[in-house]
Amino acid sequence: MDGTVLVADDDRTIRTVLTQALTRAGCKVHATASLTTLMRWVEEGKGDLVISDVIMPDGNGLEALPRIAKERPGLPVIVISAQNTIMTAIQAAEADAYDYLPKPFDLPDLMKRAARALDLKRRATPARPTEVHEAGGDLPLVGRTAEMQTLYRLVARVMNADLAVLISGESGTGKSLIARAIHDFSDRRTLPFVVVQAADLQGAEGPSSLLSKVKGGSLVFDEVGDYDDDTQARIVRMLDALPDPAPRIMATTQVDLMALMEQGRFRQDLFYRLGGVTLVVPSLRERVEDVPLLAEHFLARAERDGFGTRRFSPEAMALIHAYGWPGNVRQLENTIRRLVVTSSEEEISRAEVESVLGNQPMVEPLRAGGDGEKLSASVARHLKRYFDLHGASLPAPGLYDRILREMEAPLIEIALHATGGNQARCADLLGINRNTLRKKITDLDIQVTRRRKLM
Repeated sequence: MDGTVLVADDDRTIRTVLTQALTRAGCKVHATASLTTLMRWVEEGKGDLVISDVIMPDGNGLEALPRIAKERPGLPVIVISAQNTIMTAIQAAEADAYDYLPKPFDLPDLMKRAARALDLKRRATPARPTEVHEAGGDLPLVGRTAEMQTLYRLVARVMNADLAVLISGESGTGKSLIARAIHDFSDRRTLPFVVVQAADLQGAEGPSSLLSKVKGGSLVFDEVGDYDDDTQARIVRMLDALPDPAPRIMATTQVDLMALMEQGRFRQDLFYRLGGVTLVVPSLRERVEDVPLLAEHFLARAERDGFGTRRFSPEAMALIHAYGWPGNVRQLENTIRRLVVTSSEEEISRAEVESVLGNQPMVEPLRAGGDGEKLSASVARHLKRYFDLHGASLPAPGLYDRILREMEAPLIEIALHATGGNQARCADLLGINRNTLRKKITDLDIQVTRRRKLM
């Protein structure tokens, strides 16, 4: 890897780490904590790649992207940011950033992206600068895990593509929010956003009424996997006769449409009309490290809504973090809203969380044809989805250990939970030595409490 990289970040540690890593890789590096200095270097013609933070002491890195594109067309910019929301990814894409990575970032992954950007710089024609649209809104689509960041980047890429979008995920994961985000940040944002239920398609005037209402905006078929054969046929006929300008077509589903199609319960022609691009919204079980972030987000929202300041005790947050959340983000939000309303103190205790969670059933998520699914098939489906979310890229190195760790931690946590925190019984249940169990509990940072289980 060769070339000159301009690094702009107000965190001295990040500047040092990136400078050392890029220098070892064969690059020349200029590093600064100032956006003004970065822009001076760009204007002087320095650099083959820019790696920039968003929030700088003297400006905003995203707002500088159009200036960089105008001054140096084709100069790739990798945006890194601690603002781990879908807004950052979308704004970076709209401003023609080469790539976007959340903090904390995986250094080997960033180095691979930097190498690709430098290679592209040598071969590419100048890129056209794009306008940065003003965008607001408080979308509860937050998360710093790799799964959510990959989803954010995919949303940013497809929002203005003229393709149908199928959004798949369990109930409560935020599928409708993804559809709304695609509309609100696309070039159709000023046009209608219409969500369709099966009943809206009934009658002779149902489809034509919907098309009249949506005009050239976005039409979303909600939980399309639940539609009967007649409704599916109506959608096919409607999609085959779309007016000009045609609306953006999206659909959501919490069931596996491919499995339904193989069972003869979903039309093949409709499946291929809706599946231009498939976005999979991960469950909370697949991004457990985002649970505390979401919990704090909902506490802050409650405070803005006038419910006063609340915080979780460390023990309460540990329990929220460890809980299974079968109802996903929606269940988490409703639980925290209830805790905020019922808690008499500013600090919400573990006992209060136990009281609320103890009354909630652990309902298994709905999956098509999944009643007899083996664990290996479930794991294979999850891994395939994980690879698919990376598109043409590969996951970060070290995948084997990460996957085993992700499987091992919940297995031990659930076994401890089932045995009431008794480590001797848990070790016997798992068939491992008690000392081995203790070491794994320490290494995986698993909280052990001996009490009545919530499940």
